[in-house]
Amino acid sequence: MTEPDIRVDDLTMAYGSYVVQQALSFTIDRGDVFIIMGGSGCGKSTLLRHLIGLQKPVKGTVRYGDLNLWSDEPGTMDRVRRRFGVLYQSSALWSSMTLAENIGLPLAEHTDLKPQQIRELASLKLALVGLTGFEDYYPSEISGGMKKRAALARAMALDPEILFLDEPSAGLDPISGYLLNKLILELRDSLGATVVVVTHDLASIFAIGNNSVFLDADSKTIIAGGDPKRLRDECENAMVRSFLTRGGSEAKVAAGAETQKRSPKR
Repeated sequence: MTEPDIRVDDLTMAYGSYVVQQALSFTIDRGDVFIIMGGSGCGKSTLLRHLIGLQKPVKGTVRYGDLNLWSDEPGTMDRVRRRFGVLYQSSALWSSMTLAENIGLPLAEHTDLKPQQIRELASLKLALVGLTGFEDYYPSEISGGMKKRAALARAMALDPEILFLDEPSAGLDPISGYLLNKLILELRDSLGATVVVVTHDLASIFAIGNNSVFLDADSKTIIAGGDPKRLRDECENAMVRSFLTRGGSEAKVAAGAETQKRSPKR
């Protein structure tokens, strides 16, 4: 039986008196690419903030193995956070730092490594995401897709067991998005990591997700969960099926990217 990496029980999220979501319960198994999906304003990013310790729930628990993220026990939050890395929607790279410096920052803060060792590890992480030779470039000197990959390299700096990705394909062209999805799967397989992704992008959902929850803004709770492809084909909830089959345009983009990859080069 697969061991759960994250267990959420009876979680309620709110801003003051306004309840965003309530009674959320689900598990994320080790090795999952777990999708948090739903319409705009349903609380996807808010849920991510609760999972990574940036916002405290009104009710309920978030557990990493035997550790309760919001426990009052001193040091629990730090011990849990050392297990994961985060890629923010805006990439959040420091504009005044080179890519190597951006990636080396968490290593400098959380390890006793010497500067040369940090530089070597930063180069290794950049190589993992296909950015060999870009160590001394600044974020302003690279494309949007490259920024996403550099941010992913920084999220992996401390060899996390769990990666949290907030809208990783947002703002990318279809081919860059496809390549990033492919990279996420490769990293999951090579590192043995669990990946939690907030996204509304159909191409990403079907390309990388094997488990999911669907948040509903009206009922303010989870209305479906499981493999996104199974939800698309078998879910009895019309709202979920409509979301996962809308127009077909994004799915066609994914299919087109796959066709291009397989076509012989001229």
